[in-house]
Amino acid sequence: MIFFSILITIFAYFLGSVSSAILICKILRFPDPRNFGSKNPGATNILRIAGLKIAISVICFDILKGAIPMWLGYHLKISPIFLGATAVFSCLGHMYPIFFKFYGGKGVATAFGVLTTIDLNLSIVMISSWALTVLSFGYSSLGAIVTAFIIPCYAWYFQSQYLLPTIIISSLVVIKHGANIKRLWHHKETRIWRN
Repeated sequence: MIFFSILITIFAYFLGSVSSAILICKILRFPDPRNFGSKNPGATNILRIAGLKIAISVICFDILKGAIPMWLGYHLKISPIFLGATAVFSCLGHMYPIFFKFYGGKGVATAFGVLTTIDLNLSIVMISSWALTVLSFGYSSLGAIVTAFIIPCYAWYFQSQYLLPTIIISSLVVIKHGANIKRLWHHKETRIWRN
C-alpha cells in the first residue's frame, strides 16, 4: 500500500504540472499567458486574454487536477498522511510544473479541487470567502489571499487530520501571490472586471 501511496503522490505532482492555461492558449492561438497581462498562467489572466468561456475551462481543468489524485487515493484507501501529501503535491505541480520550467499558476483552483475531496464544507467555505471578498473589493488576488488565511481554521474544525497540508497549501498560495500583495499595498492591482 505504501508503494501505491507514493505512486499516487508522484502522479499528483505530474498531473498538476500539466498547465491547461498554457496548453489551451497555445492550441487556440492566444498569447502565452506567461508573457501577457499579469504573466500568470492562471484563470484570471486567461479571462483577460481569451474571455470567460476559456477561463472557465481552465478553472475546471485545474480543479480536476487537484480532485482526481485525491479521489484515486480515497478509492485505494491510502492513509491520511499520504492523502495530505497528495494534496500538497497536486498544488506544487500546478505552481512549479516540471513541464514548463517550474513556472506555473498560483494554485487556487487546484487547491479547491483538493479541498472538495477532503470535505465539501471546506470547498463551500473557500468559494464563499473568495466570492464575498471579490464582490466586495473587486480583486481576485485579495479573495485568494483572504481565503488562504481563513481555510486552515475551518480545516482544523472539519478535518483536523488534514490541518498541516492545508496550512502548507495556504502558505504556498500566499507566497505565490507575493507580487499581488505588493500591488494591492500600493493600490496598483487590477480589478477582476477590468481588462
